[in-house]
Amino acid sequence: MRTTIRLDDQLLKSVKRHAHDTGKSMTGVIEDALRHLLSRRAVKQPRRPVKLTTVSGQGVRPGIDLDDSAALLAYMEEPHGAS
Repeated sequence: MRTTIRLDDQLLKSVKRHAHDTGKSMTGVIEDALRHLLSRRAVKQPRRPVKLTTVSGQGVRPGIDLDDSAALLAYMEEPHGAS
């Protein structure tokens, strides 16, 4: 399949240089790079478990709805006295 892509000038120079040095076509270099990128993405690396730090308290303040991000942001931006 034929397609057109736009590459940064310096990247294009690097692709051409690599193609020349390896005896491959530019298409071959770009295809190899994309295959490598996509194969790495397909292999999921196991993630380390996340440990969350918890603190004691009375929970969410009255009137605070954690599902209403706009109201939560407005509340956090309001000046409040020392707790």
